[in-house]
Amino acid sequence: MGNTITLAEEVMLLSLDDGSGVVRQRQSVAPALAGAILLELVLAERVSISGKHLQLRSTEPTGEPLLDGRLRLIETWLRGLGRRRVTDWLTKDYMKATGPVLERLGERGLVAEQVRKVLGVFPQRRYPEVDGTVERALRERLTAAVIGCAPPDDRTAGLIALLHGAKLHRLAFPGHNPAAVKPRMAEIAGGQWAADGVQAAIRDMQAAMVVMMAATVVAVS
Repeated sequence: MGNTITLAEEVMLLSLDDGSGVVRQRQSVAPALAGAILLELVLAERVSISGKHLQLRSTEPTGEPLLDGRLRLIETWLRGLGRRRVTDWLTKDYMKATGPVLERLGERGLVAEQVRKVLGVFPQRRYPEVDGTVERALRERLTAAVIGCAPPDDRTAGLIALLHGAKLHRLAFPGHNPAAVKPRMAEIAGGQWAADGVQAAIRDMQAAMVVMMAATVVAVS
């Protein structure tokens, strides 16, 4: 697992402006990152999602620092309780997930952190792309599945479901009108691409993300 780029990092690569290193659509990307890490832990059989609840299945490390850090946080957050609500975890985590994901991309040498002072005081961090090969391959994979209608593998389908759920159609396909890609992305998100438990987890997590994003919009406005 350690060498495979995570779903959350893939979401982040799609959202970063390659030149300026700014995260675009940050408000929608943040919940998608938290959801992506959680989905990865579901796929790794470390947590399970059933209905509106999240349960810990195993605390055995995955070997991927980004996931193992979150696994420890979930274990602490559950405080020995059998289960807690998915929305509660995503609401707690989504504002904190961005930093660790960017850090991991930096460790892989895919982006470089640049810090500059705004008004000479406030540090502003940007993450311009250093190595574009991973993102190019990722975009080719997404294009093949959505535009070319090729059957996606489980991870690609999971990523497409997350992007669709967080309404990140423009980030995934900047050259296409969202209306042109939504039907196929919805079809993949709802398709039988993974075990029933994972399918249900995606569905329940998307529902939780919708609730959370609506609450965020209300809070911001």
